[in-house]
Amino acid sequence: MNIQPLLDHFESYIPLEQEEKQLISKRFVERTIRRRQSLLQEGFPCKQYTFVVKGCLRMFAVDEKGTEHNLQFSAENQWIADIGSFHTNQPSSLFIEALEPSRIIQVEQQDLYSLYASIPKLVRIFKVIVENNYVEMQNRVLQRISSTAQERYSAFLKQYPQLAQRLPNTQIASYLDITPEFLSKVRKDIASQAGEHLT
Repeated sequence: MNIQPLLDHFESYIPLEQEEKQLISKRFVERTIRRRQSLLQEGFPCKQYTFVVKGCLRMFAVDEKGTEHNLQFSAENQWIADIGSFHTNQPSSLFIEALEPSRIIQVEQQDLYSLYASIPKLVRIFKVIVENNYVEMQNRVLQRISSTAQERYSAFLKQYPQLAQRLPNTQIASYLDITPEFLSKVRKDIASQAGEHLT
């Protein structure tokens, strides 16, 4: 098992002692998952925090009409979980699945809590991770209220620069709460404006 990418990620926040790395290695599990494989189903509690080494996952909700609404993408060096469900053990109202074949590293709730007790640094690291996640979600809500589709797409490009060419229009449009056709128009408008700036 190779969890070095996870250790490198943690050390981008705070350096770890060798003993701390060994404790982490015993509690986190590496997995390979195929495209469209589900990690969380609505109605079940979220049991793991998931770190993406390679690939891309999405978290989404399904409304009463059966329409999917993407809430979050998670690509290399990013985390994904239904945080509320994870910490309360309550059934989730969300889904998590792989958009690409992916390599992930996961930790169960009790293992994470055990590590918190042994490695106080991890509490500080996850506090920053959760706070950053919260700020991103808050910004999404504000964008839906007050931003144009073009502004929301520009914010998406800033947040997920590596995903614009990797994800199909349908997935990005669902995240932006617009139709794939309107997303194509937004992309053309941006490309056209970029061309005007160059001339």
